[in-house]
Parts: sequence; structure tokens; C-alpha cells
Amino acid sequence: MKSGIVLALLAYAVYAWGDGLIKGMGGQLSVFEIGFFNILVAGVFLLLFPPPGEQWRGFWRAARPWSVHARAASGTAAGMGSVFAFTTIPLAEAYALIFLAPLFVTLLSIVMLKEKVGAWRWAAIVAGFCGVLLVVRPGFRELQLGHLAGVVVALLAALSVVLMRSLAAEKQTTMLGVLVSYGLVFNGIAVVLTAQDFKLPGWEIPVMLLLAGACTAVGHRLQLLATRLSPANDIAPTHYSQIVWAVVIGAAFFAEYPDALSFAGLALVAGSGLLTLMRERVRLGQVRWLWRNRL
Repeated sequence: MKSGIVLALLAYAVYAWGDGLIKGMGGQLSVFEIGFFNILVAGVFLLLFPPPGEQWRGFWRAARPWSVHARAASGTAAGMGSVFAFTTIPLAEAYALIFLAPLFVTLLSIVMLKEKVGAWRWAAIVAGFCGVLLVVRPGFRELQLGHLAGVVVALLAALSVVLMRSLAAEKQTTMLGVLVSYGLVFNGIAVVLTAQDFKLPGWEIPVMLLLAGACTAVGHRLQLLATRLSPANDIAPTHYSQIVWAVVIGAAFFAEYPDALSFAGLALVAGSGLLTLMRERVRLGQVRWLWRNRL
């Protein structure tokens, strides 16, 4: 197996455990507190280890500022929504909804980029939505705001991907630095505005915050290294390994046990995403979609 693929699998495993830690803090800290400290810790790690050949000095100088700031705004909102989804609904359901992102990329490409979509990609879109219906089953179980948050996260993630297509020449320090700045400012303001009686948490919460932020930073660095060692079209499908981790972590720590229909739905979601990626590879000679370039 190529080393890049191994590193990508490891990166998404680290991401999944970080999401599990975030879920574990639900009910003990607000969404904005979790988001703020997660980004703060991840930002410190990234600050100490900048991308090769780049420096953080002058990171705010962007070649395409409007696209950079739009991507940062959508990424920040997606981060807030993902924390809310992870802390309010089962982890596997959150992933099933967020994994609609590649299908939303296809839809946004039609609207924003005027791309033509063939029968195979339309079939993938339909299959993906059917898979989500099997997992969530609206009408048969009570839907929560976390489910809506998961859909919104997928849409915002897709918007970020479409914006990223115009930022291929932008420095990584610029994109990451602006994104971290947005996350700290907006989450920080939200923490102040929603603060009530502050209670000093026990030692477990700071440790979990530190580990969750470290998972975000380490996962990002592993993902970046993986893309340098292997082509993107080899690495892209590996992010669906998070579905396996979602089931394992949910069952082991949160007593979340998907039934047979949920497993079938998760398989449909993963299969539809893989089909979308493969059709992009056949049509363009490369995979144009990169999932959850996030903090």
C-alpha cells in the first residue's frame, strides 16, 4: 500500500478521535467554547510547524482576498455546525449527513460553475440522499437541530471546496491563518455574548480540549503530507474510513449502535461519494474534490 494512503488513513482516524473527544465534551461546554479552544490549540500547533517553505509573517496578504475570506467564513460556520452536530446526535448520523458534501459539490458546480452533470453523477446524488434517509429515517424518529446542522455543514463544506478551486495558487499560511483568525474571533465573541455563570472545569476538560486540538492539527499535517506522497485521486476515498471509526467510537464510548438499515444507509452514502469521485477522475483525469480542509 502506498505510504500516502497509509498516512491519509491515519489522518482521518486522528480526525475521528478528535471528533469523538468533542462529542464527549457536549453538555459540559458550549459549542462556542469547544470551537474556540479547539481552534486555539490547533492554531498553536500549526504556528509552531508552518507548511514547508512558508512563513506566517504577512499571512493576511492574499492574492484573492475575497475568495480567501469567503472560504474562511464558510469554514468557520461549518466548524461551529459540526461541533453542534457531534454533541447532539449520534456520531455515525452526523458523519452520514456531513458526507453529503461531495454531492453538494456537484450541485453547486452546476449552479455556480455551469458544469454539465451526467447520468452517473445524478445517480450518485440520488443514492447518497437515499442513504441518508435510511440512516436518519425522518418520520420514523424525532429529528433534532443536530441533523439540520449536519446538512448545513455539508453544504458549507461543499461551498468551501468550490471556493478552493480558485485558490490553488494561494499560500497555505494565508488560507490557514485567515481561517484560524476567523474561528478565534467569531467563537470568542460568541463565548462572551452567551457566557453565563463561569465554572472552572475539572482537569478532564482541559485535557480533552488539548487532545482534540492536537488531533485537528496532527490530522491536518498528516493529510498534507499524504497529498505530497500520493496523488489526490488515490487519497480522496480514504476519508470514508471515518464511517468505520464513527461506528467504533460511538459504540465503545457513547452506546450508539447502528441497526441494519443504518449500516445499509452508511454504505450507500460512502458508495455514492466514491462513485462521484471516480466519475470526476474519469471525466477530468483528476479528483477535483478535497473533503474537510478544516480546523
